[in-house]
Amino acid sequence: MILNMFWRIMAENIALRQQLAVYQRKTPRPKIKHRDRIFWVLLKKFTGRWNKFLYIVQPDTVVKWHKKGFKLYWRLISKPKNKRGQPSINIEIIKLIKKFPRENPTWGAPRIHGELLALGFTICETTVANYLPKTREPSSKDVIRRWKKFINNHGDDIVATDFFTISTRFYRQLYVLFFIHHGSRRIISWGITLNPNADWIIQQLRNAFPGDHSYKYLITDNDKKFCTEVKDAIREMGLTHSPTTPYSPWQNPYAERFVGSCRRDLFDRVIVKGLSHAGCLLNSYVNYYHEDRTHLGLKKNSPHGRERVSSIPDNAKVASIPRVGGLHHRYEWAVAS
Repeated sequence: MILNMFWRIMAENIALRQQLAVYQRKTPRPKIKHRDRIFWVLLKKFTGRWNKFLYIVQPDTVVKWHKKGFKLYWRLISKPKNKRGQPSINIEIIKLIKKFPRENPTWGAPRIHGELLALGFTICETTVANYLPKTREPSSKDVIRRWKKFINNHGDDIVATDFFTISTRFYRQLYVLFFIHHGSRRIISWGITLNPNADWIIQQLRNAFPGDHSYKYLITDNDKKFCTEVKDAIREMGLTHSPTTPYSPWQNPYAERFVGSCRRDLFDRVIVKGLSHAGCLLNSYVNYYHEDRTHLGLKKNSPHGRERVSSIPDNAKVASIPRVGGLHHRYEWAVAS
């Protein structure tokens, strides 16, 4: 009894002295070092009332230190497999294990293990699970890659539309409504007017979507011009209306990109005289856009497709063919006469 009391008093004295030593260190804020953590973990192990005279940290903190020490202990005593044990996994298999979930987000260890077995790799499913990357939020590159796959799978069914304005030389505003096909980037229809009312928009819809069309979705923004009458006409044409979220132009990227191309390539470089002049300019630009202008999204080809030269003809020179009134050009090989 007396001996137990002696050891208890001794442990309490040592614990208080250790904490006092921590406070006396010449630092703005007492810093807990590794030897301090080891001291309290050992005191916890050999003293039952250790938490009664602990003031510098919470008892739960000491328990966490003990758990970390347990993990470190087993990590140190764990030895790697020797040459007689299981052979180390090939680096190529590790690359495949990390590649499969990037390309197939819904695959887990069983699916990946089955795919590796089909490829002739003999490996344990537990090993596959150990090398799988930890679950994380998809990066911006992953999101872009998935959206590209989605567009490639559904692009033939989607049409987008948008308005943009043109200022004439007398500062009148002309309104252009166009429809662009996602899959081919073709402008399937367009129109210009001074008064974009509901009747005019519905007529443009009829021009773009005749009775035998195969499109399913129409993407628009939240412009008030797409009123209830226009939305009813869209449904009557067999289309699913998909308006974008307010203040989110990136949800209609192909239409916004065409508007930017029209402004940069054409209307920022000319003064429009009037309605008929704007129609002639836009018609010329749309033809250039379809037949000559290369697109990054179409593997640097045009929507109508330009035949690429396989071999350069003899005695040929590159000829410049003006487009859109000389604002742009197309280049072809021409045999010198």
